[in-house]
Amino acid sequence: MLDWIRSLPLIPAIAFLLVVIYLRAGATYALGRFATQLAHRSRLRRFLESAAVASAQDKLARWGAPLVALSFLTVGFQTAVNAAAGVVRMPLRRYLPALAVGGFLWAVIYATAGLAAFSLWWRLLVANPLAAVLVVLAIFGAAMVIRGGRRARARLRSPATPLAGAADRQGTGSSSVRAD
Repeated sequence: MLDWIRSLPLIPAIAFLLVVIYLRAGATYALGRFATQLAHRSRLRRFLESAAVASAQDKLARWGAPLVALSFLTVGFQTAVNAAAGVVRMPLRRYLPALAVGGFLWAVIYATAGLAAFSLWWRLLVANPLAAVLVVLAIFGAAMVIRGGRRARARLRSPATPLAGAADRQGTGSSSVRAD
């Protein structure tokens, strides 16, 4: 199928991939909504009606559209985000525009550089499976190093939380005992 898509001119290839991603992501969203409906009829109902879930639904309804759109620039994460948007019942008026934007970006990238990169990796896999696995592991490792570096920088920038013992020594902690 990859050769068939690559044989298409760019615009028809993007159009075909748009149909694919809209159907796939839309179905994932719908499955998330359906799973929530089933869960509401089960023991999970109390959890799904909790304040925490209501808060998550509110945040995703307000801020989820950019997350949905940007998730299409990742591999694997997009499925989780689309399912989560369905599970928390993100309103369609916010979900569909995000799907349109993110899906379009995905189709353009996949029809151009993404498809070429995957085709190159597939040829490597056929020729030398070990090298193909090492390439995937190297990319994954690089992503983890970048993520770890970002987390470390974020920890250095965040203010340190005082230790409970320090608060007690100052007499502001709840466990300080005074001898009168």
